[in-house]
Amino acid sequence: MNSLGAVTFATQAFVTLFVIMDPPGATPIFLGLVGDKTPRERVRLAWQAAGVSLFVIATFALFGQLILEYMNVSIEALQAAGGLLLLYVALQLLTGNKNTGTENSSDNIGMVPLGTPLLAGPGAIVATMIYVQKADTTTQIIGLVIAILAVHLIIGTVLMASTKIVGLIKDSGVTLLASIAGLLLAAIAVQMLANAIKAFAAA
Repeated sequence: MNSLGAVTFATQAFVTLFVIMDPPGATPIFLGLVGDKTPRERVRLAWQAAGVSLFVIATFALFGQLILEYMNVSIEALQAAGGLLLLYVALQLLTGNKNTGTENSSDNIGMVPLGTPLLAGPGAIVATMIYVQKADTTTQIIGLVIAILAVHLIIGTVLMASTKIVGLIKDSGVTLLASIAGLLLAAIAVQMLANAIKAFAAA
């Protein structure tokens, strides 16, 4: 009975995180950001994004409540900060300035904004913290760990597979994709900010 409960619990956690993190939805944004990279760099950035997201989710799963309480930061503030960061990146994509800055900062797009806050954003962090609190048995905890790992394995695989599209759409297609990615990111950013403002107003 406990085993069945653990499987159901893990399945619910997997579906919840998959829907929130939305690997297919992140694909055009990922492609827009890595369109000027070599195929090898695109693959590396795909797995770097998944790895960073996994690290952030795991960190908040273990210490999230303590971190937020110690720093006196609310989830709403975290959401607003993530929205502002995404809006900044969106404006860079829309104005064609995504490659400004140092080469090192360009190589770190797998960390920010892809790994966080796009994938490991406030929604995924909060959902993970809630499931950690709900896990009552060892089997449920193991199931939650497996669910988190499975989601990130899928994220890495989907992003890596999507890199083959870049070679087919050429430079003009990459430019168009970057513009679309900028619009999507801007919409996500505005929605995150709106949700944060609503939460602050309701508090």
